[in-house]
Amino acid sequence: MDIILLERVEKLGAIGDVVTVKDGYARNFLLPNKKALRANAANKKVFEANRAKIEADNADRRKDAEKASGSVEGKQIVLIRAASNTGQLYGSVTVRDIVEGLNEQGADVTKKMIILERPIKELGVVDVKVVLHPEVSVNVEVNVARSDDEAELQKDGVNVIDQMFEDEQAEIAAEQIDAAVEAEVASDEADEAEKERLAKLQEDSEEARAAEADGEGLSAEPKEEGDSEES
Repeated sequence: MDIILLERVEKLGAIGDVVTVKDGYARNFLLPNKKALRANAANKKVFEANRAKIEADNADRRKDAEKASGSVEGKQIVLIRAASNTGQLYGSVTVRDIVEGLNEQGADVTKKMIILERPIKELGVVDVKVVLHPEVSVNVEVNVARSDDEAELQKDGVNVIDQMFEDEQAEIAAEQIDAAVEAEVASDEADEAEKERLAKLQEDSEEARAAEADGEGLSAEPKEEGDSEES
């Protein structure tokens, strides 16, 4: 379908441009949102007759948007959400959540201004585009975390999921080291106990041999002289 643009449309053109788009895009979005007119002879005449006013109104709206951009640009909103240890949210962050978060900080935005290609479903800081006017857009940050402390870490550029993984790995490594040390100590203690056992056996054996030698010595002593005569 051929249409006449009534405002700048990204990737299509500027005010007054005649462009060809898919019928569904024109009927479902451009025409009902008054962003374009069908490019027929009658509409072309109407547009040209009102072009100056259309462009002047657009310039006024652009100036208002540029003024308002100061209260939006660079803002970061923090949204606390429950999530798994892998960072996946139990649910998602929607356009409405972002609008409410920005407006709570003094902005004045609507859902139509938020460009969110897909719902946010994991922890982290996400850049989101806010279109205040077809020719004026700003970026904001959406900081999705499980707690205020995690949000502060993410604000400083820390990836809490990676940090959590590193902490877990460090904890596992520490446990493995402790287990290895304990095993080594136990092995040393076992070796020492075995040495003591063998030493005790050796000592007992030597004592037994000494006692046996003493017994043999006593049995070999000569008989008394008196005993010999009597016999």
